[in-house]
Amino acid sequence: MSSNEQRTIRCLVGKVGLDGHDRGAHVIARAFRDAGFEVIYSGLHNSPEEVVQAAVQEDVDVFGISILSGAHDTLVPKIIDGLKEYDAFEDTLVLVGGIIPDGDREELYAAGVDEIFGPGVSMQETIDYVRNNAPQR
Repeated sequence: MSSNEQRTIRCLVGKVGLDGHDRGAHVIARAFRDAGFEVIYSGLHNSPEEVVQAAVQEDVDVFGISILSGAHDTLVPKIIDGLKEYDAFEDTLVLVGGIIPDGDREELYAAGVDEIFGPGVSMQETIDYVRNNAPQR
């Protein structure tokens, strides 16, 4: 790759657990694609292990976890632990999207989440965050 070329940012949008609401995941996946990112969508009802495997196999730069089920306090740390197990955590920007109560946010940040995007955040704000914070490889 020449110095003028920039590597395309690779993103995995993952849905974990029993959460069957995937409209937001589809919306962000499309916005990321339209912004020029390469996007992999996991589909519904995945285990943390399944989405970690996908992230590692696809060598993603950004892991967006879409969760509305309320199980974020259990599932998100399992995903982060899985990324650490594969030595993929340090090279992956971890984002969470969904309805995350204010009281749970600090725990997720302490677990290793880089940013949380809730309802009302603009697509452009999310895209800009990814562009400015995705790991440079």
